[in-house]
Amino acid sequence: MNNVIKRSGLTIAIASAVLSAGLSHASSHREAPFITEVPKVDGTDFYMFRSYESGREGFVTLIANYLPLQDAYGGPNYFDLDEDAIYEIHVDNDGDAVEDLTFRFELQDVLNDIQLPVGPEGATEMVSVPLKNIGDATDNANVQLRQEYSVKVVTGDRNTGTVQTATNVSTGTDTFAKPLDNIGAKSFADYAAYANQHVFGVDIPGCNTNGRVFVGQRKEAFAVNLGEIFDLVNTNPLGARNGEGPGDLADKNVTSFALEVPTDCLTGSAVNSNGQPVIGAWTTASVRQARVLNPAPSANGKGATVEGGAYTQVSRLGMPLVNEVVIGLKDKNRFNASEPKDDGQFLTYVTHPTLPELLEVLFPVEAPNNFPRNDLVTAFLTGVPGVNMPVDVTASEMLRLTPAIDPTPLDSQSDLGVLGGDNAGFPNGRRPYDDTVDIALRVAMGVLADAADAPDGGLAYTDGVQLAADPSTLPADYEVFPYLATPIAGSPND
Repeated sequence: MNNVIKRSGLTIAIASAVLSAGLSHASSHREAPFITEVPKVDGTDFYMFRSYESGREGFVTLIANYLPLQDAYGGPNYFDLDEDAIYEIHVDNDGDAVEDLTFRFELQDVLNDIQLPVGPEGATEMVSVPLKNIGDATDNANVQLRQEYSVKVVTGDRNTGTVQTATNVSTGTDTFAKPLDNIGAKSFADYAAYANQHVFGVDIPGCNTNGRVFVGQRKEAFAVNLGEIFDLVNTNPLGARNGEGPGDLADKNVTSFALEVPTDCLTGSAVNSNGQPVIGAWTTASVRQARVLNPAPSANGKGATVEGGAYTQVSRLGMPLVNEVVIGLKDKNRFNASEPKDDGQFLTYVTHPTLPELLEVLFPVEAPNNFPRNDLVTAFLTGVPGVNMPVDVTASEMLRLTPAIDPTPLDSQSDLGVLGGDNAGFPNGRRPYDDTVDIALRVAMGVLADAADAPDGGLAYTDGVQLAADPSTLPADYEVFPYLATPIAGSPND
């Protein structure tokens, strides 16, 4: 217990900014009862940060991850997205808790029925093959089923606003190709090169400069031991930060919607007290209200289900793991269906968080006693004054970013973000390298509170897992768009 954070060493601005981490604990895998039934629309992580790739400082990158806990060998269908769903990233740039811009991704299956001649000469039958591909998977002629997507930009309310379609700069069409998942080394001689061919320039309506977009499988970046955390924190919360190995997600993949947008296309009237622009964002997924099982699916007609009705939101993610460890079990489905403007209904979960009380029961530590936790209310629902809180903000939960703060190159980033002296990191947005678990544990237990209110608040809490102790050791993928590593192959080279 001798690793104590020196509270007096933090500036007031830094100390205040870290408060917004106190309500999150990790990412958001399988966080609500209903979402476990529809994993293709389960949002797992949401990142938003000023781009730190060299030469891209004038852009903001938004990454929404979906479809958790992918085992690379999960064939033969692997992990296609839901073509009957819509995946959206919402941006609030005037501080009123209502989206001003929405980037809407819609998927479309492309079926190429590959058949092989089977039987003796003169009496062969053409029979459809059961596999995703029958040869080099970089050649679409060898692929049975792949996906394409479109990107629509909605200005104003996502349901009633003006809808325009983004254009693929390289083709001049409104269609973008999604790469196949990393089936294995025999299907892909160089998967990284293949995936990079699916990073497209995108002409975004209303922007004078083109952005970039990528939708596809990546290696999971979130560092956490989910098994130990949810087994009543079955780990040493005061041990070494990297004492538990690479984490439960180190051998998993995930599917990412990555979009890089010129900063001035995202900012609006919202500014902090220093006059710097502030943007808030969150991601959602929605499915049709009605789903009827088809008792006789047909390859040439209706599929396994018939979908209909209005789109209904079933997943929501802004700050990491709010629904997973802050919202009570009975309200988790309700939170996933809610909008930021209505977050006052969840206020008690913020003013009286249960996580510190659970840790007090499980370990010989004392939870903060400054109830109601108004420090957390300020950060969780409004942003931090002077940092990422818009003037006249409407209280609501979302990830907030002040893009005027210069980005930090990867090899200089602190995975403790603002708490580690790196103001370009969490909770000023969130980058893949930021260790939100350790940050959250420390803040939730009162690292920023008065010692009288949080006698154990200065301890260096950790889940014992880091993405990397030194960011310079991360793969080069983390330095460039889409900022996540090449996914693990289902079958490695011999």
